[in-house]
Amino acid sequence: MDGGNEISSGPRLVQAGDWAGWSTWSGMDPFEDQSGPFYFREDENGRATTAFRAETKHMNGGGFMHGGCMMTFADFSLFAIAWKELADSRAVTVSLNGEFVGPARPGDLITGTGEVIKAGGSLLFIRGLISTGTGPMLNFSGVVKKIRGRV
Repeated sequence: MDGGNEISSGPRLVQAGDWAGWSTWSGMDPFEDQSGPFYFREDENGRATTAFRAETKHMNGGGFMHGGCMMTFADFSLFAIAWKELADSRAVTVSLNGEFVGPARPGDLITGTGEVIKAGGSLLFIRGLISTGTGPMLNFSGVVKKIRGRV
């Protein structure tokens, strides 16, 4: 969602298929559309989980998930984790940090979880963890800035 996309237009609920019941912002961010598709949903406590299925297009030359793909998904996850705090706002990623701690292969279900550490007037501080079913892949943290719309 980097680049000032409108969070306020809201996510789209997937109605059918493997991702029925999950939400997405497909059609809003061309890079994420090309990289994903990525999805998220909230549990009964309002905590977001993000997910996608690893494909060959997500791998590097060694057959493991490309670090750029992990960071792109982490960026998506920042906005999914904080989407309620970003309601009616445009926002951009100011900072994104990550530590690569494990691999993923084609076919793996990749999931992300996290929390908003602090939500100020214009800055949100978020941290999270991306994992496969066998263990953690990427520990990440980031800062998202709310921005005013163009006049």
